[in-house]
Amino acid sequence: MDIDAFVLANQPAWDRLDKLARRRNRLTGAEIDELVELYQRVATHLSIVRSGQTGGQADAVLVGRLSSLVARARSAVTGAHTPAWHEVVRFFTVSFPVVAYRARRWWIGAAVASLAVAYVIGAWIAANPDVQATIGTPAEIRQLVEHDFADYYSESPAASFAGHVWLNNAWVSMQLIMWSILLGVMIPWVLWQNAANLGVVAGLMHANGKAGVFWGLILPHGLLELSAVFLAAAVGMRLGWTVIDPGPRRRGEALAEQGRAVMSVALGLVAVLLVSGLIEAGVTPSGLPTPVRVGIGVLAEALFLTYVIVFGRRAERGGETGDIERPPDVAPSA
Repeated sequence: MDIDAFVLANQPAWDRLDKLARRRNRLTGAEIDELVELYQRVATHLSIVRSGQTGGQADAVLVGRLSSLVARARSAVTGAHTPAWHEVVRFFTVSFPVVAYRARRWWIGAAVASLAVAYVIGAWIAANPDVQATIGTPAEIRQLVEHDFADYYSESPAASFAGHVWLNNAWVSMQLIMWSILLGVMIPWVLWQNAANLGVVAGLMHANGKAGVFWGLILPHGLLELSAVFLAAAVGMRLGWTVIDPGPRRRGEALAEQGRAVMSVALGLVAVLLVSGLIEAGVTPSGLPTPVRVGIGVLAEALFLTYVIVFGRRAERGGETGDIERPPDVAPSA
């Protein structure tokens, strides 16, 4: 059979496949079955033409035409790629909030433990002048409570300061998540250091009559910032625990799912910490009354927690885990 006879015999099938591929979103059940059958047949035709089995050399024009047709038919059979905007919407309405919501017990535990440590250390320092003396000289402590603490928030241009804070906080959160590789055993130590530093400064400020300054400057951005840090610690420790107790699934499969979910939190926290950094640079050192500045911080925290609870709980009830829609390591089983 020569190439002309081959084209003449199969042209109707090619035209029909082209028509079905163009109407991919408006096909009936029977037409979908026909599309699949024609796709397989034309793919075979393409192989025949490429191999020169039609009785002559492979026709480059015909190969190109059939290749394009098979590619469009394959897209129609397997489904088009999900639009980028759909992935972004899914990330912020499903992936990120559901992972945060499912880690809520770890999240609450990290927050309560850290704040308890900070409170104990702060109260101990505030009530013991001897302990304060081991931290610094009277002149150094006076410089901290009267100048350095407040000046930190206004000594740099707002835009530069916001960028610095954002990068620093994002790095701290990434460290917490990265420690999950070692079963999360170092995460409590990182939280301890963070809580201890907070407690030391709080204790010194309270002991020197600067409690109002401390809380007025730390609360506007600190609520959201600490929530992000505690969430990073929570998902990191949860991933580490998955190594020990993977549940009913195979350990490798559970780790893969939880690992991808942790990456969702890592990306989501970039956005959360950006908001925190903007508040720290623009609201914390501003001339707004203290109740207004604190109110902005409380509002930002309330909106974030409401977002996680509403979207996270809804996604969890829908069976979502925060994993990608078609994970490569999950196969159907009976």
